[in-house]
Amino acid sequence: MFGRQFSYTSTHDWPHIKSWLTLRMQPDMSVEGKVREVMNKISKSGDEALVEYTRLFDCEDFSLENLRVTQTEIQDSMSMIPGNDLKIIRTAAEKIRNYHLKQTRNSWFTTDPDGAFLGQMVTPLPRAGLYVPGGQGGDTPLISSLLMNAIPAQVAGVESICMVSPPRKDKTLNPYLLATAHLLGLDEIYKCGSAWAVAALAYGTPEIPAVDMIAGPGNIFVTTAKKLLMGQVGIDMIAGPSELAVLADSSARPDYIAADLLSQAEHDPLAGTYLVTDDADLIEKVAHELENQLLSLPRADNARKALKDWGGSFEVPDMQTGMELVNRIAPEHFELCLQDPWPMLARVKNAGAVFLGHTSPEPVGDYFAGPNHVLPTLGTARFSQALSVENFQKNISILATDKSYLQQHASGIARLARMENLEAHARSVEIRLKGE
Repeated sequence: MFGRQFSYTSTHDWPHIKSWLTLRMQPDMSVEGKVREVMNKISKSGDEALVEYTRLFDCEDFSLENLRVTQTEIQDSMSMIPGNDLKIIRTAAEKIRNYHLKQTRNSWFTTDPDGAFLGQMVTPLPRAGLYVPGGQGGDTPLISSLLMNAIPAQVAGVESICMVSPPRKDKTLNPYLLATAHLLGLDEIYKCGSAWAVAALAYGTPEIPAVDMIAGPGNIFVTTAKKLLMGQVGIDMIAGPSELAVLADSSARPDYIAADLLSQAEHDPLAGTYLVTDDADLIEKVAHELENQLLSLPRADNARKALKDWGGSFEVPDMQTGMELVNRIAPEHFELCLQDPWPMLARVKNAGAVFLGHTSPEPVGDYFAGPNHVLPTLGTARFSQALSVENFQKNISILATDKSYLQQHASGIARLARMENLEAHARSVEIRLKGE
């Protein structure tokens, strides 16, 4: 069932594997021109262009009056959701919030032996915009995306948070999204999507005030817009299709592994699924299980294509070599399906999130346990990390020095400035000592 089968015994085998993985990383440049056109139009025409694009792609009779979700719509959504579903969403939100509360940082201040007052002030970004994809025309609300993006922003202390999501054909948003927003205390919600929504958040329009940070997943148009806006507004990350690597030994259950691989493969035909093991029989058993489980999977077409194009099995001589390969792949999600996974944890160098043991499937983290599911993809876990509270904060350096400090260090500071041929820098320090 796996599209590709590899043997990895040492670093000499990596170039062949890397060349295959790199094919999945090729950017789609065909949409960039279209996205630039959208962004320029939003920049110039604001709400008028926003309504025009929404009419063209989402609902034909959309008007400016429909753009902002009313408080009545938000309140009414609560009665449309079964009580047990609301309870589950509340529980997930609580667990996610508790996890992210542990990420909070404090400002700090100190003095050095020479008397300088030094510090770092941690402050939240003033305003954030959250993008929530429509999902199958609004019929599959991405509740978890809203939870995972809103909660770290709230924990960071962001005072102004808005949400955008493409409307359904009847000019509504899915009540599950609105109810989740209500549970989180979000009441600034706009019905718009794709690149035009991202541009509106970045540039601002008369109806949508500009934000300082944009977070949330989306299709290639959303991702491209965020990429083009980097440097003008904060961006969570440029994420690609989802991926999962599983390092398994003979203790692993083939049906478990197949189910986990399919949980990623159903996302997108570009999703990457990788099984790394020293047990050749396990590869065959998992492949057989994949075929069996695909028969009853609603999104079987997506999953089958993903497995065919970007599913790979990797036979390794031992778990240490397997771990070496996984670190080179640097997967978004990484499951250690081993009899005793804990000793191997210290060997993990590159992964977005790690799931340990046979009873820790990736969806537990995707939805419920607490860690953020917005993770680096396409090998960027080598230098990037999960969305966190820190993404919605910034550090401001603090410095105060008195005349005695300058008397002690002015000559050295001025000399460093002149080494760089920056005379005004040197004089800025020296002028404060004249007349002493």
